[in-house]
Amino acid sequence: MKKCIFLKEFLYVLPVFLFMSFLIILPVEGKEENSDLKDGIYEMEIVLEGGSGRASVRSPAKLVVKDGRAVGRVEWSSSHYDYMIVDGKKYFPVNDSGNSVFEIPVTIFGKPVKIVADTTAMSVPHEVEYTMIFSAKQEKGQKLPVLFAGVIAVLIAVVFAGIFMRKKKGES
Repeated sequence: MKKCIFLKEFLYVLPVFLFMSFLIILPVEGKEENSDLKDGIYEMEIVLEGGSGRASVRSPAKLVVKDGRAVGRVEWSSSHYDYMIVDGKKYFPVNDSGNSVFEIPVTIFGKPVKIVADTTAMSVPHEVEYTMIFSAKQEKGQKLPVLFAGVIAVLIAVVFAGIFMRKKKGES
C-alpha cells in the first residue's frame, strides 16, 4: 500500500519534471522574425544557398547589436569577393588580407535574404546571386541554460524531499 502512495505522488511529479526538462533542452535563441535583440554581441548561424556551390561563409558568425541595429560579420571562403549588395546598398570588405570579410546589416532572422556578391576569381568579375538565412543565437556570456538547469534541479530536489518526508511521517 505504501508503494502505491509513493507511486501516486511520483506520477503527480513526473509531468512537472518532464516539462522542466523540456525547458532545459529548448534552444535559447533570438526571435526569428524582425528580431528585437538587446544591444550586445551574439553569434549567428548563416545558411548560404546559390552560386556555384563552391563558395561558403564562416558559420557561426559574429553579430553585433547596437542601438537596436544588427550588423553581421560575414567571412567568405575566398579572398576574391570585392563587394556585396544587400537591400540595394553596396558594402566593401573590412579587411585587406585573407578571406573577404564584410559587415552587413541583418534585418530579418529565419527567412531567406537575397544578396549579391561580386567575385573576381574568374577571368572577368561576376556578380553572383546568393540567399542567406541568418539565425541569432544566445548572447555571448549568457548562462541561461545553466541557470534553468540549476533552478530545475533545486525544484526537483525540494519536491522529492517533500515526498520523502511525507513518506517518513506516514511510517511513524
